[in-house]
Amino acid sequence: MTKYREILRLKSLGFSERNIAQSAGVSRNTVSKVLKRADELNLTWPLDFGMTDNALGEIMFPKEKTATNKRMPDFDYIRKELMRNGVNKKLLWYEYMEECRQAGDDGLQYSQFCWHIQQDEQKRRATMHIPRKPGEQIEVDWAGDPAHIIDPDTGEITDAWLFVGVLTYSQYVFVKAFINERTNNWIKAHADMYAYFGGVTPVLVPDNCTTAVNHKESTWYTPALNKTYYEMAEHYNVAILPARVRKPKDKPNAEGSVGVISTWITAALRNEQFFSLAELNDAIRQKLDEHNARKFQKKECSRLSLFLGEEKPLLAPLPATPFEIAEWKLATVQFNYHISVDKMYYSVPYQYIKNKVDVRVTSTTIEVFYNHERIASHRRIYGRPGQYSTVTEHMPDDHQKYLEWNGDRFRKWADSIGINTSKAVDAILTSGRVEQQSYRSCMGLLKLADKYSPAQLEKACEKALSYTGKPSYKSIKNLLIVMKGSPDDVQPEEPGNEAPRGITRGARYYGGNRS
Repeated sequence: MTKYREILRLKSLGFSERNIAQSAGVSRNTVSKVLKRADELNLTWPLDFGMTDNALGEIMFPKEKTATNKRMPDFDYIRKELMRNGVNKKLLWYEYMEECRQAGDDGLQYSQFCWHIQQDEQKRRATMHIPRKPGEQIEVDWAGDPAHIIDPDTGEITDAWLFVGVLTYSQYVFVKAFINERTNNWIKAHADMYAYFGGVTPVLVPDNCTTAVNHKESTWYTPALNKTYYEMAEHYNVAILPARVRKPKDKPNAEGSVGVISTWITAALRNEQFFSLAELNDAIRQKLDEHNARKFQKKECSRLSLFLGEEKPLLAPLPATPFEIAEWKLATVQFNYHISVDKMYYSVPYQYIKNKVDVRVTSTTIEVFYNHERIASHRRIYGRPGQYSTVTEHMPDDHQKYLEWNGDRFRKWADSIGINTSKAVDAILTSGRVEQQSYRSCMGLLKLADKYSPAQLEKACEKALSYTGKPSYKSIKNLLIVMKGSPDDVQPEEPGNEAPRGITRGARYYGGNRS
């Protein structure tokens, strides 16, 4: 801005145009032009105090204002359209020029069109500084650039991702490397961060990432947290306010710290090699402590001193027990009233067969929920796939009765029926490689005793033993079907008095008298 007042003041003091130009920082031609124009307008020093350089410029060299009938674009419409995929300024300018042609208006050239859009954008970029209170909020994010780990055996390079958490008041930072950005590491990073800070704040601001927000159930105004992340928030008694999508200014401290960490930690360690995650984190911790202890550029304190002096005393205490990471899964109850989790099987009440249930999985526990109500809980099984964890109360009544029986009890029951039933049951129990394989056959004999009678079963076993030393359930059942009748109708057969088989024709038939 030309210093019109200063030029007129120095001229009134008798300075030459050369000296005025040097003092006002303008050219001699500018000084000459200003003095000539002031003489034409009879402007002399002193001037009114309200006559500023801007006001003098408007009086001495007014800008020519030419009326224009050029149609201005709709900036609100353009801003929204530019957010859509594939839409650019060139396309919008062509559409704008077509609208001007149809309306009979003159349009802006493409360079003017872009310039006006840029001016409109700059007006919308106004920012506001929000003062933060100590102990009020933590912002978290993953750093963009990973660190690297080298496999000592193969030389393979693996990326390690940096989790960054920053207290918004003191700018005190926590950084730790993890092998991936999955939910388990995301939750563990928060637990480690709270332990590093020695307390929690009431507000936590994460990025709008999939490990924090369930995008399928979220809307623009009401983000839905993932179940595990929500459980963590309940455990630490914090409110989670996810940043909006593509709105980095919702968490400016975390975004700024990511850039600082990239310089003072990632870049500072660029020439070092690490062969394990623990080795990398040890080096990061050392650089992190140095960063937090370094003084601010425009303050006479460091992040560490500000944190210890003003923020840490206001943090809420940590919970008495650490948070146990849980993973949620969806499962369907099978016909054997069990669900499958990581190739292991856990029972639920049989009334929920074929229903879909929510399963909460931790390192020690399996919990099953139906309509947000817990219906089963098991200790988690490890080891050989295919193992079962079954609660007796989850089984139907007839299945529970089956569990109550074993080999000794089957033998006692058979003894109460009779000697032949006892021999048959003992033969059945010893017929397989393991005794348990024959329990179903013994249960079948129990039901035959209920369907017919113990006496009929004893007779059938006696007959079966006369045929073979190892009768089966099926052969005994078939004999009972043939014998039928009541127990009194079943007569033991005497040796030599076997019933005639087939058709027997007597002497009278062959003698010719067939009447």
